[in-house]
Amino acid sequence: MTVIVVANPKGGVGKSTLSTNLAGYFAAAGEWVALADLDKQQSAHGWLALRPATLPAIEVWEVDAETPVKPPRGLERAVIDTPAGLHGNRLGIALDLADKVIVPLQPSMFDILATQEFLERLAKEKAVRKGAIEVGVVGMRVDSRTRSAEQLHRFIEGLGLPVLGYLRDTQNYVQLAAHGLTLWDVAKSRVEKDLEQWQPIVEWVEAKGGKKG
Repeated sequence: MTVIVVANPKGGVGKSTLSTNLAGYFAAAGEWVALADLDKQQSAHGWLALRPATLPAIEVWEVDAETPVKPPRGLERAVIDTPAGLHGNRLGIALDLADKVIVPLQPSMFDILATQEFLERLAKEKAVRKGAIEVGVVGMRVDSRTRSAEQLHRFIEGLGLPVLGYLRDTQNYVQLAAHGLTLWDVAKSRVEKDLEQWQPIVEWVEAKGGKKG
């Protein structure tokens, strides 16, 4: 099983958008996938409750900070959504479970500075340094051709972490989420540009790596 943790202690950067769509990608590919939610607000699990039963299944994985429950035996993929202010027990549990960590980050200097300490901590984690956990960054709500995207890329490169891709600012994510849907649940023609942006991200998560890979 591969566990992908989506984490950034800053709020409002798109963690649930990444988590739900990543789970939707695995489900659409026919894999047995579960979605865990470490946020007390349970936004990702609330999204799952909206998901039509006719779509490829995504299971609920309850991960409690005090008494974490192991995922179902035989599960192929698991995605863990995390809360703002991630630290302490929740961060420890997430990293203990993780094979890969994706950090969504908006390319404003304020967001970069707010996330810098977290990224530096990840880069220094023993499991990350030894390659047992892979870490990548996704630029959120950004045009890859802009100066801000270039600034984000330079900052992340300085930490020795890869920028996996950039996702544009579009209402597609908002509209789909309201119905429990992902990019992979609707006609490709409707979300073609977004699917193209996801290609390097899904290639990275599919690639062998991490402690269990």
